[in-house]
Amino acid sequence: MLKVLIAEDEDIIRKGLAYTIDWLSIGYVLVGEAANGEEGIEKIKELKPDVVLADIMMPKVNGLEMIRRAKEEVRFKSVILTSYAEFDYAKEAIELKAYDYLMKPVDVDKLKEVMGKLQVEIKHEKEKELVFRQKNQGMDIELLSSGDFYKNPYVKKTIDFIKERYIEKISIESISEELEISASYLSRKFKEETGHTCLDFLNMYRVQQAIRLLDEGIYRVYQVSDMTGFSDYKHFCLVFKRYTKTSPREFIKNKEYTS
Repeated sequence: MLKVLIAEDEDIIRKGLAYTIDWLSIGYVLVGEAANGEEGIEKIKELKPDVVLADIMMPKVNGLEMIRRAKEEVRFKSVILTSYAEFDYAKEAIELKAYDYLMKPVDVDKLKEVMGKLQVEIKHEKEKELVFRQKNQGMDIELLSSGDFYKNPYVKKTIDFIKERYIEKISIESISEELEISASYLSRKFKEETGHTCLDFLNMYRVQQAIRLLDEGIYRVYQVSDMTGFSDYKHFCLVFKRYTKTSPREFIKNKEYTS
Protein backbone atom coordinates (compact mmCIF):
# COMPACT_ATOMS: atom_id res chain seq x y z
CA MET A 1 0.00 0.00 0.00
CA LEU A 2 1.16 3.50 -0.82
CA LYS A 3 0.81 6.23 1.80
CA VAL A 4 -1.16 9.42 1.18
CA LEU A 5 -1.40 12.62 3.23
CA ILE A 6 -4.00 15.38 2.76
CA ALA A 7 -3.04 19.03 3.43
CA GLU A 8 -6.14 21.24 3.19
CA ASP A 9 -7.24 24.06 5.51
CA GLU A 10 -10.98 23.75 4.85
CA ASP A 11 -12.24 21.07 7.25
CA ILE A 12 -15.23 20.04 5.17
CA ILE A 13 -13.08 19.43 2.09
CA ARG A 14 -10.26 17.72 4.01
CA LYS A 15 -12.61 15.42 5.91
CA GLY A 16 -14.58 14.75 2.75
CA LEU A 17 -11.48 13.57 0.92
CA ALA A 18 -10.29 11.63 3.94
CA TYR A 19 -13.46 9.73 4.74
CA THR A 20 -15.64 9.57 1.63
CA ILE A 21 -12.97 7.95 -0.53
CA ASP A 22 -12.23 4.27 0.06
CA TRP A 23 -8.47 4.68 -0.09
CA LEU A 24 -7.72 1.03 0.60
CA SER A 25 -9.72 -0.09 -2.43
CA ILE A 26 -7.50 2.00 -4.73
CA GLY A 27 -4.22 0.88 -3.19
CA TYR A 28 -3.55 3.64 -0.65
CA VAL A 29 -3.63 4.09 3.10
CA LEU A 30 -4.39 7.54 4.53
CA VAL A 31 -1.60 8.26 7.03
CA GLY A 32 -2.37 11.82 8.03
CA GLU A 33 -4.08 15.18 7.60
CA ALA A 34 -2.82 18.75 7.92
CA ALA A 35 -4.86 21.93 8.31
CA ASN A 36 -2.09 24.34 7.29
CA GLY A 37 1.21 24.31 5.44
CA GLU A 38 3.36 24.45 8.55
CA GLU A 39 1.64 21.40 10.01
CA GLY A 40 1.90 19.76 6.59
CA ILE A 41 5.69 20.12 6.53
CA GLU A 42 6.04 18.49 9.94
CA LYS A 43 3.70 15.63 9.10
CA ILE A 44 5.38 14.96 5.76
CA LYS A 45 8.74 14.72 7.52
CA GLU A 46 7.29 12.46 10.20
CA LEU A 47 5.05 10.18 8.11
CA LYS A 48 6.99 10.14 4.81
CA PRO A 49 3.97 9.74 2.51
CA ASP A 50 4.29 8.59 -1.08
CA VAL A 51 1.68 11.12 -2.23
CA VAL A 52 0.59 14.49 -0.82
CA LEU A 53 -2.71 16.09 -1.83
CA ALA A 54 -2.08 19.78 -1.23
CA ASP A 55 -4.32 22.83 -1.35
CA ILE A 56 -2.47 25.91 -2.59
CA MET A 57 -3.97 28.60 -0.36
CA MET A 58 -3.38 27.57 3.25
CA PRO A 59 -2.52 29.63 6.35
CA LYS A 60 1.00 29.95 7.79
CA VAL A 61 2.66 28.37 4.74
CA ASN A 62 0.98 27.96 1.36
CA GLY A 63 0.77 24.56 -0.29
CA LEU A 64 3.44 25.17 -2.91
CA GLU A 65 5.96 26.44 -0.36
CA MET A 66 5.06 23.47 1.88
CA ILE A 67 5.89 21.06 -0.94
CA ARG A 68 9.12 22.88 -1.78
CA ARG A 69 10.40 22.82 1.80
CA ALA A 70 9.27 19.27 2.58
CA LYS A 71 10.96 17.95 -0.56
CA GLU A 72 14.30 19.05 0.81
CA GLU A 73 14.06 16.09 3.22
CA VAL A 74 11.40 13.70 1.91
CA ARG A 75 10.73 12.35 -1.56
CA PHE A 76 7.06 12.24 -2.54
CA LYS A 77 4.65 12.96 -5.38
CA SER A 78 2.21 15.83 -5.14
CA VAL A 79 -1.26 16.51 -6.51
CA ILE A 80 -2.31 20.16 -6.28
CA LEU A 81 -5.87 21.07 -5.24
CA THR A 82 -6.98 24.65 -5.72
CA SER A 83 -9.84 27.03 -6.48
CA TYR A 84 -7.40 29.38 -8.15
CA ALA A 85 -6.87 28.93 -11.87
CA GLU A 86 -4.24 31.62 -12.37
CA PHE A 87 -1.39 30.62 -14.67
CA ASP A 88 1.28 31.59 -12.13
CA TYR A 89 0.09 28.88 -9.71
CA ALA A 90 0.00 26.26 -12.44
CA LYS A 91 3.47 27.29 -13.60
CA GLU A 92 4.89 27.02 -10.09
CA ALA A 93 3.22 23.62 -9.60
CA ILE A 94 4.88 22.41 -12.81
CA GLU A 95 8.26 23.68 -11.59
CA LEU A 96 7.75 21.63 -8.42
CA LYS A 97 7.04 18.61 -10.65
CA ALA A 98 3.51 18.21 -9.32
CA TYR A 99 1.90 15.15 -10.87
CA ASP A 100 -1.42 16.88 -11.54
CA TYR A 101 -3.36 20.08 -10.86
CA LEU A 102 -7.05 19.62 -9.91
CA MET A 103 -9.65 22.31 -9.46
CA LYS A 104 -11.98 22.41 -6.46
CA PRO A 105 -14.58 21.17 -5.85
CA VAL A 106 -12.67 17.99 -6.56
CA ASP A 107 -14.21 15.48 -8.93
CA VAL A 108 -13.81 12.23 -6.96
CA ASP A 109 -13.76 10.05 -10.07
CA LYS A 110 -11.08 12.25 -11.63
CA LEU A 111 -9.05 12.11 -8.41
CA LYS A 112 -9.29 8.30 -8.33
CA GLU A 113 -8.16 8.17 -11.95
CA VAL A 114 -5.15 10.38 -11.16
CA MET A 115 -4.26 8.35 -8.08
CA GLY A 116 -4.46 5.13 -10.08
CA LYS A 117 -2.04 6.42 -12.72
CA LEU A 118 0.21 7.81 -10.03
CA GLN A 119 0.29 4.46 -8.24
CA VAL A 120 1.55 2.74 -11.41
CA GLU A 121 4.26 5.39 -11.86
CA ILE A 122 5.44 5.20 -8.24
CA LYS A 123 5.61 1.41 -8.23
CA HIS A 124 7.51 1.44 -11.51
CA GLU A 125 10.01 3.94 -10.12
CA LYS A 126 10.45 1.91 -6.93
CA GLU A 127 11.04 -1.28 -8.89
CA LYS A 128 13.70 0.42 -11.02
CA GLU A 129 15.42 1.85 -7.95
CA LEU A 130 15.32 -1.48 -6.14
CA VAL A 131 16.92 -3.28 -9.08
CA PHE A 132 19.57 -0.56 -9.35
CA ARG A 133 20.37 -0.77 -5.63
CA GLN A 134 20.50 -4.55 -5.67
CA LYS A 135 22.85 -4.56 -8.65
CA ASN A 136 25.09 -2.04 -6.90
CA GLN A 137 25.16 -4.37 -3.91
CA GLY A 138 26.28 -7.30 -6.02
CA MET A 139 22.91 -9.08 -6.18
CA ASP A 140 22.57 -11.07 -9.41
CA ILE A 141 19.06 -10.13 -10.52
CA GLU A 142 19.11 -12.20 -13.68
CA LEU A 143 20.32 -15.24 -11.79
CA LEU A 144 17.48 -15.08 -9.31
CA SER A 145 14.72 -14.12 -11.69
CA SER A 146 13.67 -17.48 -13.13
CA GLY A 147 14.58 -21.15 -13.16
CA ASP A 148 13.72 -21.26 -16.88
CA PHE A 149 17.17 -19.86 -17.62
CA TYR A 150 18.80 -23.20 -16.72
CA LYS A 151 18.93 -26.44 -18.71
CA ASN A 152 18.98 -29.14 -16.05
CA PRO A 153 15.38 -29.88 -14.99
CA TYR A 154 16.42 -30.55 -11.38
CA VAL A 155 18.20 -27.20 -11.19
CA LYS A 156 15.06 -25.50 -12.51
CA LYS A 157 12.91 -27.31 -9.96
CA THR A 158 15.33 -26.45 -7.17
CA ILE A 159 15.19 -22.75 -8.01
CA ASP A 160 11.40 -22.85 -8.16
CA PHE A 161 11.40 -24.73 -4.86
CA ILE A 162 13.58 -22.04 -3.25
CA LYS A 163 11.42 -19.21 -4.60
CA GLU A 164 8.22 -20.82 -3.35
CA ARG A 165 9.45 -22.01 0.04
CA TYR A 166 12.38 -19.81 1.04
CA ILE A 167 10.57 -18.86 4.26
CA GLU A 168 10.75 -22.48 5.42
CA LYS A 169 13.73 -24.33 6.81
CA ILE A 170 15.14 -25.99 3.68
CA SER A 171 18.46 -27.52 2.61
CA ILE A 172 20.01 -29.36 -0.32
CA GLU A 173 19.12 -32.60 1.45
CA SER A 174 15.44 -31.74 1.91
CA ILE A 175 15.15 -30.54 -1.68
CA SER A 176 16.88 -33.60 -3.13
CA GLU A 177 14.67 -35.87 -1.05
CA GLU A 178 11.57 -34.20 -2.44
CA LEU A 179 12.94 -34.44 -5.99
CA GLU A 180 13.93 -38.08 -5.34
CA ILE A 181 17.56 -37.68 -6.41
CA SER A 182 20.83 -37.79 -4.52
CA ALA A 183 21.97 -34.68 -2.67
CA SER A 184 25.50 -34.98 -4.10
CA TYR A 185 24.21 -35.10 -7.70
CA LEU A 186 21.92 -32.09 -7.16
CA SER A 187 24.66 -30.16 -5.39
CA ARG A 188 27.12 -30.78 -8.23
CA LYS A 189 24.68 -29.90 -11.02
CA PHE A 190 23.42 -26.82 -9.22
CA LYS A 191 26.95 -25.46 -8.80
CA GLU A 192 27.80 -26.24 -12.43
CA GLU A 193 24.83 -24.30 -13.82
CA THR A 194 24.48 -21.41 -11.40
CA GLY A 195 28.03 -20.97 -10.15
CA HIS A 196 26.67 -21.01 -6.59
CA THR A 197 26.03 -23.61 -3.95
CA CYS A 198 22.40 -24.23 -3.12
CA LEU A 199 22.83 -22.60 0.30
CA ASP A 200 24.48 -19.56 -1.25
CA PHE A 201 21.66 -19.22 -3.75
CA LEU A 202 19.05 -19.61 -1.00
CA ASN A 203 20.69 -16.92 1.10
CA MET A 204 20.98 -14.60 -1.89
CA TYR A 205 17.31 -15.02 -2.65
CA ARG A 206 16.35 -14.45 0.98
CA VAL A 207 18.46 -11.29 1.12
CA GLN A 208 16.91 -10.10 -2.14
CA GLN A 209 13.46 -10.48 -0.60
CA ALA A 210 14.66 -8.79 2.59
CA ILE A 211 15.85 -5.80 0.57
CA ARG A 212 12.44 -5.56 -1.07
CA LEU A 213 10.66 -5.64 2.30
CA LEU A 214 13.03 -3.15 3.94
CA ASP A 215 12.61 -0.88 0.94
CA GLU A 216 8.88 -0.71 1.61
CA GLY A 217 9.61 0.97 4.93
CA ILE A 218 6.77 -0.84 6.72
CA TYR A 219 8.43 -3.63 8.68
CA ARG A 220 10.99 -3.68 11.46
CA VAL A 221 14.26 -5.51 10.87
CA TYR A 222 13.36 -8.42 13.17
CA GLN A 223 10.06 -8.83 11.29
CA VAL A 224 11.88 -8.96 7.97
CA SER A 225 14.23 -11.58 9.43
CA ASP A 226 11.26 -13.81 10.28
CA MET A 227 9.51 -13.12 6.97
CA THR A 228 12.51 -14.22 4.91
CA GLY A 229 13.23 -17.55 6.59
CA PHE A 230 15.96 -16.61 9.06
CA SER A 231 15.22 -18.22 12.39
CA ASP A 232 17.88 -16.19 14.16
CA TYR A 233 18.01 -12.38 14.02
CA LYS A 234 21.79 -12.15 14.46
CA HIS A 235 22.33 -14.71 11.70
CA PHE A 236 20.08 -12.67 9.41
CA CYS A 237 22.16 -9.53 10.03
CA LEU A 238 25.41 -11.41 9.34
CA VAL A 239 24.11 -12.93 6.09
CA PHE A 240 22.59 -9.63 4.97
CA LYS A 241 25.90 -7.82 5.49
CA ARG A 242 27.84 -10.60 3.75
CA TYR A 243 25.96 -10.00 0.50
CA THR A 244 25.21 -6.27 0.63
CA LYS A 245 28.28 -5.01 2.54
CA THR A 246 25.96 -3.16 4.90
CA SER A 247 23.76 -4.04 7.87
CA PRO A 248 19.96 -3.97 7.60
CA ARG A 249 19.80 -0.85 9.79
CA GLU A 250 22.46 0.91 7.73
CA PHE A 251 20.51 -0.05 4.60
CA ILE A 252 17.40 1.68 6.03
CA LYS A 253 19.38 4.78 7.02
CA ASN A 254 20.97 5.02 3.57
CA LYS A 255 17.55 4.69 1.97
CA GLU A 256 16.17 7.54 4.09
CA TYR A 257 19.20 9.68 3.31
CA THR A 258 18.93 9.20 -0.46
CA SER A 259 15.14 9.48 -0.66
